Amino acid sequence: MDWAVILAGGSGTRFWPLSSPSKPKQLLPLAGARSTAEQALDRLRGFIPLERTLLVTGAALAPVLQERFLLPAGNVLVEPRAASTGPALVWATWEAGQRDPDATVLSLHADWSIQDVPAFVESAQTALASARKHDMLVTVGVPPTRPEPGYGYVLPGAPLDSAARSVQRFIEKPASSMARDLITDGALWNSGLFAWTAVRLLTEIGAHSPEIAPHLACLDAGDVPGFFAAVSPVAIDTALFERSGRVAVVPGTFDWDDVGNWEALARIRSPDAQGNVSVGTVFPHASENCVAWSERTPIVLSGVKDLVVVEANGRILVMNRARAPELKTTLDALPPELRELPS
Repeated sequence: MDWAVILAGGSGTRFWPLSSPSKPKQLLPLAGARSTAEQALDRLRGFIPLERTLLVTGAALAPVLQERFLLPAGNVLVEPRAASTGPALVWATWEAGQRDPDATVLSLHADWSIQDVPAFVESAQTALASARKHDMLVTVGVPPTRPEPGYGYVLPGAPLDSAARSVQRFIEKPASSMARDLITDGALWNSGLFAWTAVRLLTEIGAHSPEIAPHLACLDAGDVPGFFAAVSPVAIDTALFERSGRVAVVPGTFDWDDVGNWEALARIRSPDAQGNVSVGTVFPHASENCVAWSERTPIVLSGVKDLVVVEANGRILVMNRARAPELKTTLDALPPELRELPS
């Protein structure tokens, strides 16, 4: 049967001061009226049932997500420590396989913006079917709309059938110039929407991931804390997709954005005639291409352009939109009493 794993960990510091450890990015209504985590679950309705949906998160967020998602208690998997996506997905896949030896798993993140849900479902079903048919690890590749250096790319290889192709290579976060060349060569964004059978993933991990493979016995012994204590933090892309020879790609026909920082709101929300995106009480006057978010206090923009202005949690952030990807560097420079938000 088909299962889903939603990754919902992380603190989301790139949306400071709106995001906080108790309310990180995936719990914020960045892409619409509902949080991105709730939207992720909405996309699975009528496709993969709640009883076959597993959510991986940290201890601080588990009670909130349990209450909001109404998942069965045993389907919220609490990581003993954050160890990136590799160990998290191996654990969740192992868990699905224990409950259903024939499980085919769809892996997705809780912080994406996806505009066309029917197209998403169609692509996800194609990925799951391809994982079963070819007994391979499958990624969904989305046609790029810009040479984005912050994304991973996948270059398709020879066709396996009318839907799936082998993978020639993965390229992680190339420079803008290289990204343009990759797009010309037919590369796709590696969306992070994955599918595999539980048996195939665990077999490939055992063969290709020295960071995780020696510690699979901990899971078999029911020692999840021991597994997380022993593994080395590693992304699933590095641990497996870039190493295995059993990898395929299927096309994604939906608009996809990983909502990586404040700049993303200019892409995923509707702007006014001057290109401004506003949330809350914001009054832009003679201003262009700004992103403004007001939690409580009205914001007035006058004669400015290309700014991010955020009022939230007793803090005000003003920065050039071009610096949005560098927000963590700014936060690292702040004194703790300013950087840390009230609980």
